[in-house]
Amino acid sequence: MANVIDITGLPLERLVFAPSPLAELGAALHALSEPGHHPGLHGWVTATNAGLKTDLADRLCEADFLWRSARSDILLPTRPGATLAEELDELDGIDDERFVAAAFEISCSPKYTRPTPSPLVDEHERARVREMAAARGPRQAAFTDRMLTDPDGLRVWLRRLFEDCEAAFFGDIWRRVSIQLAADARHKTELLRRKGLAETLTATSLALTLEEAQDGTGTTRILVDKLASGRTTGFADPADPGLTFIPTSFGWPHLVFSHAPGWRPVLQYPVASPELPAPATLELVQQRLEALGHPMRMQLCRTLSRGPHTTGELANAFGITSPEVSRHIAVLKKAGLLQTRRRGRYVLHQLDLQVVARLGSDFLEGVLR
Repeated sequence: MANVIDITGLPLERLVFAPSPLAELGAALHALSEPGHHPGLHGWVTATNAGLKTDLADRLCEADFLWRSARSDILLPTRPGATLAEELDELDGIDDERFVAAAFEISCSPKYTRPTPSPLVDEHERARVREMAAARGPRQAAFTDRMLTDPDGLRVWLRRLFEDCEAAFFGDIWRRVSIQLAADARHKTELLRRKGLAETLTATSLALTLEEAQDGTGTTRILVDKLASGRTTGFADPADPGLTFIPTSFGWPHLVFSHAPGWRPVLQYPVASPELPAPATLELVQQRLEALGHPMRMQLCRTLSRGPHTTGELANAFGITSPEVSRHIAVLKKAGLLQTRRRGRYVLHQLDLQVVARLGSDFLEGVLR
């Protein structure tokens, strides 16, 4: 299961790595509204929420559908700027129809990858958006009505909200993390120049891989390992072809992928740090869950968690034949759940407790990615 970015014919210099204050603010706001996704940030979330003035906290609740469940495309600049003010100026340049359509894509569009008319000009789309917003509660319904009836006023309100966040807490955060993010972007840019795209993608996230066709067509694609399916191209925006990579210090475990029709695709990736585990592929997580789902293999795991055992010992303990045990062991080994070592003429199997302990976290990370 993967998202696909077709970059066939796209020059490498059109792949841009750059930090973005607006994207980092979006990641921080998401962490504040969904702390369960970010256990490593609980201390920061608690302290920041406690320090917010009531008026600012209330306004953040009004607009949180822009960053809570997913991330609105308006928070992921295709051409990152040096300051939040610069990126907000760029955002102000988007016309109302495109701005409003992008804002509602995250929660009200039936298919993100299918172009839909702007609710500002299409009556049916406007009614559908209002209905979807009403289902999410009165706050989003009121915010939606404001955006549909007075988009200019709402955009001024939203910009002021982001500026107040910068004054209240984000300015200090950006001064602290921007140096690290800029350094990461420079490193990835240099890696791309010296080592090529495949190695750069691996260094960016193990959920990114390069696929080059072997059939002579020259097709080159980037695969984004997420529990979703989508397709885009580096030429999605003919006026600005390319692909933008934005590092974030708040992102893990999310790998945010913006790929609306007509927009230059953007990938926001968490910067690597020693405490972050390498992400397991979704295919491997599924394989491990299926391996553990068999009743007999669960019983074998209980015994193998207590120490190493041979196939013969397991067969005697559970009253089944050695070939049956071997078949179950093979499934568990293929899923990477067992450690195996030889002692003389005996082969001993033992459950890899660290791998099994990570499985719950791997699954959670996969669905959040």
